[in-house]
Amino acid sequence: MEIDKITIMGGIGKDGQPEKVEQLDLKMGDIVSIVGPTGCGKTTLINDIELFGNRNTPSQRQILLNGEPVPDDFTFDPSKHPIALISQHTNFLSDLPVGEFLTIHATVRGASNIQRVVNETIEFANQLTGEAIIKGTAMTELSGGQTRSLLIADAVIIGNSPIILLDEIENAGIHKTRALELLKNYRKIFVFVTHDPTIALLSDFRIVMKNGAMQKLIFSNDEEKRAANKLKSMDNIILHYRSLVRSGEELHAHILDEELIGIN
Repeated sequence: MEIDKITIMGGIGKDGQPEKVEQLDLKMGDIVSIVGPTGCGKTTLINDIELFGNRNTPSQRQILLNGEPVPDDFTFDPSKHPIALISQHTNFLSDLPVGEFLTIHATVRGASNIQRVVNETIEFANQLTGEAIIKGTAMTELSGGQTRSLLIADAVIIGNSPIILLDEIENAGIHKTRALELLKNYRKIFVFVTHDPTIALLSDFRIVMKNGAMQKLIFSNDEEKRAANKLKSMDNIILHYRSLVRSGEELHAHILDEELIGIN
């Protein structure tokens, strides 16, 4: 099935009251953020999407594909499941080298040029993390940022999942604004659970959660995009200084002052 959109049919919040957002369409090419305070139900919402909730989860939401109920084989057959969830929990049981791990996945997926897609996946991942990923490194030896970067790249390139859910990638130590720039090159649905204002403002729209329920949708406007670009510049400065600290360099406040002035 070629997926054009997924639809979230609203359920109930923690208080048992119907959600204020009764229906929401996510279309191919959309970049969406889910925002709200800790414990507001953000992760529950992406779990409902990932599990194709059918009024059978505590939220009672229903997920539709192209306006229709989800086929059973999409739910129960991993090979047909069109969603990749990159969660905050990334512990691996496998100690295979990165290259071998990706090769196995590419083989299972039936890639025509396995070596090419493996190299492309590692190259993609290395644009997101400050620590280069080497093919021979064991999966269990990767840092949190490397692991999350590799899983994102794997889902986009080898898995080629049309719907990708990302849970708080800003906590993984990856270059989040570069991730957004790269992901926009792919015709997929990307849903971010985030506390990060840059990711939220650079999304097409955001779902505001409270008390376990979808409260409202906010579509990014030109003013928010300008604010996002300033935040993006600030993020880049922070990433640059983090790299300098890691490299053992000494920092100079007057240089930082000049860089901050340049944002305004």
